[in-house]
Amino acid sequence: MNSERQISISISTVLLLIVGFFTILILWQLRGLLVLLMVSVVLAASIAPVVNWAESMEVPRWIAVIIVYSLLIAGVTGLAFVIGPPVFEQIEQLLRELPLFSESISSIIEDFASSLSQNPPDWVERLFDTKSITSWVIRSSQQLLLRSYSITKGVLGAVVSLILALFISGYMVADSQTLINSLVQFFPQPWNQRLEAQVVPVSLRMGGYLRGRILVSLILGVATTAGLSLLGLQDFSLGLGAIAAVTNLIPFIGPLLGAIPALIVAIAKGGWLFLWVLILYYIIQNVETYVLDPFLVGSSVGVHPLYQLLSVLVGLQLLGIIGALIVPPWFAGGSALVEDLYLKPKLIAERKEAIAAANTD
Repeated sequence: MNSERQISISISTVLLLIVGFFTILILWQLRGLLVLLMVSVVLAASIAPVVNWAESMEVPRWIAVIIVYSLLIAGVTGLAFVIGPPVFEQIEQLLRELPLFSESISSIIEDFASSLSQNPPDWVERLFDTKSITSWVIRSSQQLLLRSYSITKGVLGAVVSLILALFISGYMVADSQTLINSLVQFFPQPWNQRLEAQVVPVSLRMGGYLRGRILVSLILGVATTAGLSLLGLQDFSLGLGAIAAVTNLIPFIGPLLGAIPALIVAIAKGGWLFLWVLILYYIIQNVETYVLDPFLVGSSVGVHPLYQLLSVLVGLQLLGIIGALIVPPWFAGGSALVEDLYLKPKLIAERKEAIAAANTD
């Protein structure tokens, strides 16, 4: 006997689907604002521990926020005035001499290829076509920067967005308890209390990730600058060190991106310099991977490196460089939420069931 299956869809389900569709559409139109809020939350989570410490010393919270942000802005501004001009000067000089470096590398590779064979095959020429490779790298970098900028230009521009993010994060830190209470009240009992209890561990992971990455990047930038100066690249050491520090904010991929300009300069200079620069970046990369990251970042994130890499790739694909910076801390905070609200209760329930079954037996 054939039985007919009828699928019934209630009006509430249809309305829910329609509301969900329009909600996603609105969020997509407001993606610039959402990115701004994501950056603000990460900044607030990074600065909150310092403000909490100042508040524990009987300093009013709003005064502590003003002091911390004033010191932060003053420190960044002073650092930019001190090392900013020589850094930009060296980077500008590096960009001016990049075509000369490319021609020098091309001649070196052509001489090497001709030494292997008087008439090298076409694939060798295509493989060692440094001009095409260089132009591809430049185009890819420009597309990545344009994608990152296109996310922020709808808000008011990249610089104004950063100022707005600092302002919003300061307000979040100053009035954090009121914001938390206003958000969790939308959830029923007991989820409102559970979610409120997760604010601290989630913010610790998000803030710990960003603070650790910034500290690691500063250490590697100084180490790269000192190493390149010792190897004889004083004309570009500060600029290349700054590039390494900025790119190292992006885990896994950033160190490779930061090493490319230094290796190009080393090849163009000739001699054994390329080998020594390669060894320098190899040592720095291993120190970061096996010493700095586990000590300064890994202990606060608690996420498997594979998942961190996937979060970086997802951020790059969706938002460009900005996504590679802000998606990993959000992923770390989300992992804390999943662990505390699902995995740990699930493990406790399974242990209770096992103990009950053992007692029954």
